[in-house]
Amino acid sequence: MGVTLKQVIKNLDAFPRAEEHLLHKTQSGALVSVIGIVIMATLFLHELGYYLSTYTVHQMSVDLKRGENLPIHINMTFPSLPCDVLSVDAIDMSGKHEVDLDTNIWKLRLNSYGHIIGTEYISDLVEKEHTHHKHDHDKDHHEDSEQKIHLQTLDESTENTIKKVKQALTDGEGCRVYGTLDVQRVAGNFHISVHGLNIYVAQMIFGGAKNVNVSHIIHDLSFGPEYPGIHNPLDDTTRILHDTSGTFKYYIKVVPTEYRYISKEVVPTNQFSVTEYFSPMKDHDRTWPAVYFLYDLSPITVTIKEERRSFLHFITRLCAVLGGTFAVTGMLDRWMYRLMETITEPKAKTSVSR
Repeated sequence: MGVTLKQVIKNLDAFPRAEEHLLHKTQSGALVSVIGIVIMATLFLHELGYYLSTYTVHQMSVDLKRGENLPIHINMTFPSLPCDVLSVDAIDMSGKHEVDLDTNIWKLRLNSYGHIIGTEYISDLVEKEHTHHKHDHDKDHHEDSEQKIHLQTLDESTENTIKKVKQALTDGEGCRVYGTLDVQRVAGNFHISVHGLNIYVAQMIFGGAKNVNVSHIIHDLSFGPEYPGIHNPLDDTTRILHDTSGTFKYYIKVVPTEYRYISKEVVPTNQFSVTEYFSPMKDHDRTWPAVYFLYDLSPITVTIKEERRSFLHFITRLCAVLGGTFAVTGMLDRWMYRLMETITEPKAKTSVSR
């Protein structure tokens, strides 16, 4: 009974072994074996890298965040406007100026070659002495203010400012604006313009709105930290005007986003899409050129999760790849052996007959 059981177990062996003296090693077999080992090692490393790499899964849900702030990272250059005339202003949909929030905005003076020649820190988004004039560029107020200011005499500091800015314009000075605006998480806009100047001073400097060149380069504009694969559509955007002026408007749809790393770390940020519009200056326009960024928030939040393939999936693919390579190299070895036999047998018969 024991002998029979052993025999049954032996019959289940899927890998029968030939006697040692029946095995015949050839040079072609060695060559195929080396090629097979190289292929299997390459495929193993490929599968290992595939297993260790991560992929992302996107999920959407309703955005339930309330009471949080929205960080706006700005890095822009205005090659044709000095820093003294540029102002940064932000306003939300309720009409409230964002002057009570902490901001980190710097203005860097640039010479005509683009090199930094000075730095200025902006503590508030609306300069105190110009708060009243900042958004009063509609027709009625424009006319009233101009009539009143014409009646006033320019003080010495204002005259010095005008001379300084005119000299900067003659020297070809530009300005780089960069930093972070921390605004409320509601729809709103921010813009960079010469609206910080009162109208009469602006008229004295530029000689008219048509001479205000708001050409700009957007190096970076984002609404939160970066994450792998993010694309900010306005990065490296260049808009240069020649012999014309006008107002640029960028309509931005902000999509709240969470990126979850494989380590469970969560990065709250935002993606956005943008539509651009340019309105050239006309003779009857009372407004002054500016660059507006009008943003709105999507009610949908996107969650991007990093995930890794299962270990069982890795083992399954590995067995398939290595087993398939072994089978193919075995077939190739048999074919080469038979080919060599076919070539050598006629030679052997010819030598025997002689």
